[in-house]
Amino acid sequence: MGTLIILAILALVVLGFNNPLWWFAGAALLYLHFRYGSTGQRSTGSSSTRGPSGPAGSSARGDNDYRAYRQRRDQQARWERRYRRERPWMTRQKRN
Repeated sequence: MGTLIILAILALVVLGFNNPLWWFAGAALLYLHFRYGSTGQRSTGSSSTRGPSGPAGSSARGDNDYRAYRQRRDQQARWERRYRRERPWMTRQKRN
């Protein structure tokens, strides 16, 4: 897939010698390819890297992401409780 994108970019550059609009199209395609299309993950073609639900580690990565999220959330809650405990005058509502 990446080879087709590169060939399309080269074709747009060649066409751009007659019409500069093609150069902009090639630049946009290059930007989109590097922004969204190039993930850095290459498949090796080995069936041993796949589990029952996709690539190996995909569910483990999700578990790790969720675990990291929970740790950040819990740490934030601890900081907020500590702040309210140490500065009770700062957290009270002002009444008129």
